[in-house]
Amino acid sequence: MRKIILILSVLVIGVAFAGNVVNAYTTLEEPLAKVLFAEFEKDTGIKVNWVRLSTGEVLARLEAEKKNPQASIWVGGVGVFHVEAKLKGLTTPYKAPYSQFIDSKFKDPDGYWIGLYVGPLAFATNKNKAKELGITPPTSWADLIKPQYKGLIRMANPNTSGTAYNVITTLINIYKKDEAKAFDYLKKLDANVNMYTKSGSAPGKDVAIGETTIAIGYLHDLVKLQKEGAPIIITLPTDGSGYEIAAMSLIKGGKEPLEAKKLYNWILDDKAQGIIASWYVIPLSPKAPKNKIVYRLEDINLIQQDLVWEAQNRERLVDRWNKEIGK
Repeated sequence: MRKIILILSVLVIGVAFAGNVVNAYTTLEEPLAKVLFAEFEKDTGIKVNWVRLSTGEVLARLEAEKKNPQASIWVGGVGVFHVEAKLKGLTTPYKAPYSQFIDSKFKDPDGYWIGLYVGPLAFATNKNKAKELGITPPTSWADLIKPQYKGLIRMANPNTSGTAYNVITTLINIYKKDEAKAFDYLKKLDANVNMYTKSGSAPGKDVAIGETTIAIGYLHDLVKLQKEGAPIIITLPTDGSGYEIAAMSLIKGGKEPLEAKKLYNWILDDKAQGIIASWYVIPLSPKAPKNKIVYRLEDINLIQQDLVWEAQNRERLVDRWNKEIGK
C-alpha cells in the first residue's frame, strides 16, 4: 500500500511540475528575453525554458523537429519567417483576448501569428572611426555602395538572419520588384562589406566597439547601443526603410499548449508591453506606454512590404544570394 501511495505521489508531483514549465524559442535579444520570461515566471509560477536563436535558426529547428516539437511557443523573430512557418504547417492558430488591440495589418487573419513591434532597418556609424577615416555617415542605400565605404560595412547573412533577408526584400521593393537591379545592387554592396555575421544584431555591436565602421541593423538595436553610451551615429535611409514585424506564434504539436497560451496572453498585456517598449522598439499594442517610444512609425519612410510574397520566395531569393554573392 505504501508503495502505491509513493508511486501516486511521485506521479502527482511530476504532473504538477510539468504543468509549471513551458519550452520556448526566442529571437529577442538575450537580456530582454531574460527579463521578460523572469517576470512571467514571477507572475504565474510557470518557468520558461528558453533557447535564443536567430530567426532562420528557429525556422530550421521547427522543420527538423516537426514530428516531435521540442518547444511550444516562438517569441520574437522577423514576421516573414512566422508567415513561412504557417505555410509549412509548423505553427497553430490562436486568437488571444488581447489580439484585438493589434492592427489587422500586423497580424495573421487566421490567428497563426501576431506582431509585437515594428523594427525599421537603419545604419549605424562609429563616429570615432568615421572621423579618423574622414568619411560622413551614409544616409541612403545609394550611399552604401559608394567607393569611400569599401571594406567598412558589416551586415548579417541571410541564411541565418531575418534582418539580412529583410535587406534583400527592401531592395527588391525599392527597385519596384526588379530582382535583377536589386541583385546588381547587392553585388556592389558586397564589395563594401567586410563580414557577414550570423545574427542581425551583431553588426551593430561590432560598430559600438569600433571593430567595424558601419553596420546595417534594426533601429531599436542601434538606439539601445547609443543610449548605453556607444559612440555611434544612427541614420535612417532616406530612399526607404524596410522593417521587421517582430512576431509570436504557437508551435504546432507543442507539449505545453496551455502554458504556451498563458505566456502568449501575458506578452500581449500591459506589463510585458512595458518591458518590450523599454527596448526602444515601436510597439504595435496601444497598451504599450507611449513615454518610452523614441521613434514613431509616421516619422520613418517605410516601404510597402508583402509578407506572404516574401515568405513564399525566401528560399529562392536566399539561394540566389548564395550563388551570386555568398559563394
